[in-house]
Amino acid sequence: MSFSVVVVLHDSEPELELLLRSVVTHLPERPQLIVVDTGSRDGGVALATVHGAEVITLPDNPGFGAACNAGLELVRHDVTVLLNPDCELLDPALALLADVARAFPRALHAPRLLNPDGTIQRSAHPRPGTAGTLLPAFLPTALLPWTMRVRVEPYFALGSRTVGWAIAACLAAATATLRQLGPFDPAVHLYAEDMELCLRARAAGFPTLLHPMLRVRHAGGHATLRDGEEYDAIARRRREAIAHTLGDRAMAVDDVAQGLTFAGRTVAHALGRGDAKRPFKQLRALQRAVRATPPPDSGTP
Repeated sequence: MSFSVVVVLHDSEPELELLLRSVVTHLPERPQLIVVDTGSRDGGVALATVHGAEVITLPDNPGFGAACNAGLELVRHDVTVLLNPDCELLDPALALLADVARAFPRALHAPRLLNPDGTIQRSAHPRPGTAGTLLPAFLPTALLPWTMRVRVEPYFALGSRTVGWAIAACLAAATATLRQLGPFDPAVHLYAEDMELCLRARAAGFPTLLHPMLRVRHAGGHATLRDGEEYDAIARRRREAIAHTLGDRAMAVDDVAQGLTFAGRTVAHALGRGDAKRPFKQLRALQRAVRATPPPDSGTP
C-alpha cells in the first residue's frame, strides 16, 4: 500500500536532489510526491517535475505551515508523510513509518533523525512547561538514571515511546488525522509550527510517538539558517506556541527552564573555552521576548 509525501521547497534544489535520489534507491514502491514551492529562485521545481512530482507554486512564500496545508489538499492516499527536502533516506524506513501510521491512525509518528555525521539529532522533546523539564538545567543529563534521562531527552530512547513533541522534518500520520488537525495554523509563518501541532494533537487525543528503530538523515536548517539564526523570532514563537496550547503557567515554567539552560551553557562554554556566543544570544533573545510580553492581567489587548 502506498502513501503520500509532502515536501516544501525554498531554494532547496541541492537538498532535494539527494532526497529524491534516496527515495528512488530505498523505497520499494514510489509514493505520491507533492512538492510545494514557496518562491524559490533555483531549479528545485524543474527537478521535482522531472521526478514526476505534483508541484504547487506559492510565489509569495506564505510560510512552511500554509505550504504544508496546501500540499495536503492534493493527497490521494490514507497516510501522509511531511518531509523536509534536507532529509535523506538510508533504507526503507519511510515506508515502514507509513505502515506504522496506517496501523495506529490516532497518533503522529516520527522516526529517529540523524545528523549528517551519524549522531543522534535532538529531534524529540518532552512536553514543555512541566517540572521535569527544569531538571536538565540543574544537573547534567548524563548523570541521570537512564529512565529519567530518556524522559528529559527522549531522542535517546531505544524503543518506541510517546514524546511531548517532535520536529516536523519527518512526520507521518493518517491523512484524515492531519486534515482534522489542520494540520498547521496558516497564520504562523515560521518557527514552532511543529511544537504547536504536536501539542494541539495531544490535547485532541493524538499523541506523538517516536520510533527510534526507524532512521532518517536530516541536515537541518538548510533554509532558515542561510541568513543567520533568528534568535528573537524563535524565542517569541516558542512562547506563543506554548501559551496558546498549554497556557501561561506552562509558558512561565518553560521560560525558567530555557533561561537556566542557556545560562548554564553560556558559562560551561566560556569556562571550557568553547563558543559561548550562541547560548548567550539565545538567552538574550528569551529575555527580550519575556519583556515584550504584557502580563496576563495587564488588560493589554
